[in-house]
Amino acid sequence: MTKLNIVVFTTSILSAVFQHASSFTIHQIRSSNDVSNELRMAKKQVFIDGEVGTTGLQVRDRLSKRDDLEIISPPSDLRKDADTRKKFINQADAVILCLPDAASIEAASWVESDNDRTVLIDASTAFRTDPTWTYGFPELCKDQRSALEKSKRISNPGCYPTGFVGLTRPLVDAGIIPEGTPLTVNAISGYSGGGKGLMEIFENEDHEPWGSYGFGMTHKHIPEMTKYSGLGVAPIFQPQVGDFDQGMVVSVPLHYVWLRKETTGKDMHDVLSNYYKGSEFIEVMPLGEGGVKEAGLLERGAFLRPDTLKDTNKMQLFVFYNDEAGHALLCARLDNLGKGASGAAVQNLNIALGVDEGKGL
Repeated sequence: MTKLNIVVFTTSILSAVFQHASSFTIHQIRSSNDVSNELRMAKKQVFIDGEVGTTGLQVRDRLSKRDDLEIISPPSDLRKDADTRKKFINQADAVILCLPDAASIEAASWVESDNDRTVLIDASTAFRTDPTWTYGFPELCKDQRSALEKSKRISNPGCYPTGFVGLTRPLVDAGIIPEGTPLTVNAISGYSGGGKGLMEIFENEDHEPWGSYGFGMTHKHIPEMTKYSGLGVAPIFQPQVGDFDQGMVVSVPLHYVWLRKETTGKDMHDVLSNYYKGSEFIEVMPLGEGGVKEAGLLERGAFLRPDTLKDTNKMQLFVFYNDEAGHALLCARLDNLGKGASGAAVQNLNIALGVDEGKGL
């Protein structure tokens, strides 16, 4: 982002201007103001549609400290007014939609036909498998970041799929997990993933310490997992919510009989390590339980704590294995509101606007 050069008027210059004010026409004075407005407008303008929701608040908090962006917001009484929102959407350089699916679809349709400038980043599930939108997981493959740099329509990944896809896509691409393998994914998330309603329950009411859900086997994240993992077949997905606000662990158990012959735990770890080598936000942790214990990454020497990466845009990947038994367990740890939501949205915003990918993160 090019820094602005601010023109400072000295006392003598201002004095000269006032002495000759009579020689200025109103048109000339307005032209001078227009120059100042153009300088101010050089900051990229960002509109967060749905900024008072769980994800929206965190996106705003991450962006509000920056000097290269201007967050534009309607008055509170017009926050839900369609005409006002449409105006802001078309004024902004980038819009982050933090809305339910139906509202996101409606808002996206408000971009004027001659507006080829505004970038939309949608945090709902509405467009995640839409081929006309770019999937906002920059680390997905070698060409994904370049695609995001050019895109005006970006679908932010879901929190659970971020972990699942991050673990499986490299192994599918390497041929270790054959395409079409029917996997299971087990995951636990903080209650903030359920939005304000679930947060109200866990923070103010008598509630369960843990709960498993999604028993209809039709969770809205499954199509995204199926497509971007490269598996082409839906996994069995068992989501769970725990009595903590932010963080998650996504786990994928593997039988070696499903995998390429003679695959070992080290082979899987090597593939993941090479895939994410140099990544700013995704880190592959030491191999196996022994390596993880030695690095002090297990709580009380035994537990993989889900909230360790709270308020970050990081994701840690683990490979636990028993070659003799022919079993492995892949785990991803991340913040469901960080790399799983608001952090990813800011990362995608940075890429789309051509600034440092990690700015504000």
